[in-house]
Amino acid sequence: MTRNSRTGNMLDKAVAVLDVYRPDGGSFRLTELAARAGLTKTTAFRVVGDLVRLGLLEREGERYRLGGALFELGSLVPRRHDLREVALPFLQDLFESTRQTVHFGIRDDRHVMYVERIHGHDAVPLPSRIGGRLPLTCTAIGKALLAFSGPGLTDAILADPLPRLTYFSITDPLRLRTALEQTHVAGLAYEEQEAVLGVSCIAAPVFSGAEVVAALSVAVPREQFRPAHLAPAVRTAALGLSRTLREQGARR
Repeated sequence: MTRNSRTGNMLDKAVAVLDVYRPDGGSFRLTELAARAGLTKTTAFRVVGDLVRLGLLEREGERYRLGGALFELGSLVPRRHDLREVALPFLQDLFESTRQTVHFGIRDDRHVMYVERIHGHDAVPLPSRIGGRLPLTCTAIGKALLAFSGPGLTDAILADPLPRLTYFSITDPLRLRTALEQTHVAGLAYEEQEAVLGVSCIAAPVFSGAEVVAALSVAVPREQFRPAHLAPAVRTAALGLSRTLREQGARR
């Protein structure tokens, strides 16, 4: 075995350990990391030790959690970093006008990856977190992204069983296709208790030219959900951000 092949093999094992933390993070004992990554305890001990030394994992007693170096590196990913920087003023304006939790997300395969979240002191508990992922089909942001991502992706997703996060998650392909068609026409996507009970959302897509690159949303307690009142603010924020991205693209 050559030195490069050994290095590549160890890199694969390090990635396998880090993948154990998808999608919710958490902390694990060494034996748990070894079992979930499919490694021997001796190999896991060596790999985890290197990850701790590099700041990619942190040790707390007998448990290991993701390290700060990963957060720093993740925040520097160009697409995510640039979008977030441009979007922040619009997200802050949306929060000020609604005083409800605001999300900003991009598509990561068949999931929404949350790039930003703004909320007040009394925000409702939500499963979303910055850097976290949820299925496209169970969120308003996901539906906004999916509705404008082209028929190929939609057909592929509808061909497989649809995930269920709550009793209200849409698992009927025909019903979801209808919802996506309505989103494409209206430019707004809705989610009613499909990701978490007691919370509903309204979202709008964000474009860079003709390509949908992100979506933003407002999440509110179900009893306070008034789409007609929230829609203008959500639409205005998405249109303003899309215009800024288009202008930036034209200057390049």
